[in-house]
Amino acid sequence: MSNLDRQAALSVCGGRGFVVAEPVRELLSPRRVRLGESTEVRRLLPNLGRRMVGAWAFVDHYGPDDIADEPGMQVPPHPHMGLQTVSWLHDGEVLHRDSTGSLATIRPRELGLMTSGRAISHSEESPKSHARFLHGAQLWVALPDSHRHVDPHFQHHADLPELTAPGLTATVLLGSLDGAVSPGTTYTPIVGADLALTGGAELSLPLDPDFEYAVLAMSGEAHVDGVPVLPGSMLYLGCGRTELPLRAASDAGLMLLGGEPFEEELIMWWNFIGRTQEEIQTARTEWMEGSRFGEVRGYDGGPLPAPELPPVPLKARGRVR
Repeated sequence: MSNLDRQAALSVCGGRGFVVAEPVRELLSPRRVRLGESTEVRRLLPNLGRRMVGAWAFVDHYGPDDIADEPGMQVPPHPHMGLQTVSWLHDGEVLHRDSTGSLATIRPRELGLMTSGRAISHSEESPKSHARFLHGAQLWVALPDSHRHVDPHFQHHADLPELTAPGLTATVLLGSLDGAVSPGTTYTPIVGADLALTGGAELSLPLDPDFEYAVLAMSGEAHVDGVPVLPGSMLYLGCGRTELPLRAASDAGLMLLGGEPFEEELIMWWNFIGRTQEEIQTARTEWMEGSRFGEVRGYDGGPLPAPELPPVPLKARGRVR
């Protein structure tokens, strides 16, 4: 998914300076962003004061939207570099096309994982004949310096490992959780899991104390470590936890996101993650000139133009909000 913000700001992410080394309960409120003509997303990361959770660098939650008489998601071809995109649905379908020639329809609780590496472009759209509701999350994972120039590729996994406990079904979409390992390719120690809770469930989920964690609320009413978390909000949990208490007041859907704190300091702008402003500027130029990022074939429409970069150098602006 694209960041369609036409006023995209340069943002410094990563590094230990933003990591909380102990358990906390920091509730993050979303920023509402338009995505195309008919989709509005709630952006949880990057957030004021909270840039990343492990290698997770970008989190959008959208829906449930009634798109029965609407085109639904329509995101034209756009570029990415230095990251992986993770598409995750609870309702609906998303048709993915990219410049490597991949074509896939992603359905609920199937993993769509695109590794941009040095450069890729893709489009996302609701199929012409689509389900009534669209509800999901789009997330980015930052690639470490040692792997950020890998060849671009796309993975679609319809069968993912599950953990079950009374009142809980946990689907591991990325990384590993309590011995269950996703088939999706990862480049840093990480976890992403979909937690389906039944009303009245009360349990504790095992965690790695070396990871930092956050929980995104997708639906229903749940309490995470005693904190009520409403759909479209996210609770940052810090590090140092060996377990996470969960209680569901109704049937509820959550996403657990975590990983080792990301050591490197990054620059994120629009749909790029790099290390310097010059690198970002070069990527923007190459996208606008039609080189490097390849071509998405089959999408009915032109590519998305890049916004203008901020005129003031990042060093003079400080840590950008």
